Amino acid sequence: MTKNSKSKWNWARSSLVVGLLLSGGMTSAVPGQQLDAALRLNGSQVIEAFEPVRAVLQQSSVVIYDGRKNVQYGAVVSADGYFITKASELEEIKDLSVRIDQKEYESVRLIATTVEWDLALLKVDARDLVPVQWAESEPAQGTWVVSNGSTSLSRRRVRVGIISANARKVGGDAPVVLGVSLDTTKEVLAIKEVQENSGAAAAGLASGDVILTLDGKKVTKMEELKEVLSAKQPDDKVRIKVRRGDEEKDFEVELRAREEIFQEEKTRNDQMSGRYSKRRSNFNRILQHDVPLSNRSTGGPLLDLDGKCVGINIARANRSESFAIPAAEAIKVTADLLKQAGAE
Repeated sequence: MTKNSKSKWNWARSSLVVGLLLSGGMTSAVPGQQLDAALRLNGSQVIEAFEPVRAVLQQSSVVIYDGRKNVQYGAVVSADGYFITKASELEEIKDLSVRIDQKEYESVRLIATTVEWDLALLKVDARDLVPVQWAESEPAQGTWVVSNGSTSLSRRRVRVGIISANARKVGGDAPVVLGVSLDTTKEVLAIKEVQENSGAAAAGLASGDVILTLDGKKVTKMEELKEVLSAKQPDDKVRIKVRRGDEEKDFEVELRAREEIFQEEKTRNDQMSGRYSKRRSNFNRILQHDVPLSNRSTGGPLLDLDGKCVGINIARANRSESFAIPAAEAIKVTADLLKQAGAE
């Protein structure tokens, strides 16, 4: 960030503090006085202070379209056209195209995905793109961060916020499923219900079947089942042996993404949160921030005030929490995906 832009930022921050005091803590002392619109979080003068970071998003973030509708973002990771984005949301896109800076690319290839981090590597035919510059250190709680906001055909806009919690693991069930519910009252893995349109239903599994092995590994507890599934991707196939009555039967089941088969139970907070990401759990490590993402603004870079990428936005969790994969993990995953593509 230049000296001039830093002074703009310091001025905007000071103005925000004063404005908040006037509109909140000092309301009784200054009746009726409100924060000027230009000084609000999305106000014109505050946004102007973030112009150097917005310019980074202009060059290094990818706008992803389904037809004419902007559905998510991505981050450029190589000069020759590779970029990463959130994987699970791509499945619903029927007419895929992207825009990098002001140029549109209609030919987009899906190269590789990882279900563990819900990231996908895609490719367009391009040269001399500007990849994101990864931050060397992880931002502390309270650090200001910047992300993609709304966009036009020619101009990226910004949303701003702070890192709102320490980096942590977000638990949850395995991201891929057989498509069965298990009877937890029994001491064995007995199938209680088989979900329609699941791999289990297509393979012929039935209520009452007792799971004995998965890919040749004996499984008697839910934790053991999850461990086998944790290394799998959607569309992978697993060999499963079950006991049905007095017989043992073998099946091959195609795994599906959890969000395709099981609808997540909504909490009261969820009901007030509007649209959130289909997958927002089961990540080994995330940065939590309060940038007001929508479910259509995930997948792109999360930047610090120097324009360095501190993470990849991976989920809108609820009305006050957004998650990003930290830069250290994103760098490793990106390298693995590029290696799969033969483009190290």
